[in-house]
Amino acid sequence: MKLWIDDVRPAPQGYEWVKSVNRAKVLIKTKSIEIIDIDHDAGNFVLQGGDYIKLLDWMEQENINDIPIHIHSMNSVGKENMRRIIQHNGWIEV
Repeated sequence: MKLWIDDVRPAPQGYEWVKSVNRAKVLIKTKSIEIIDIDHDAGNFVLQGGDYIKLLDWMEQENINDIPIHIHSMNSVGKENMRRIIQHNGWIEV
């Protein structure tokens, strides 16, 4: 399964569209995930787990390190903060 994590932009064909951090966690725990394509700002879904950077924090805590990540955020500061977490953990950014 490919995850598209974004509150506004619809998922490209072949991706599962996830709008909240909490829902993404459930799928990561229960499905085989090929790639995470992630935004930074969760908009109206922020109350359901926080902005999407919180998913990366959770993955770090849970030692989930085998899923490639692509950041498609337009928030340049948020994107760099997410990139720091990815690089700190030695994860694959695509």
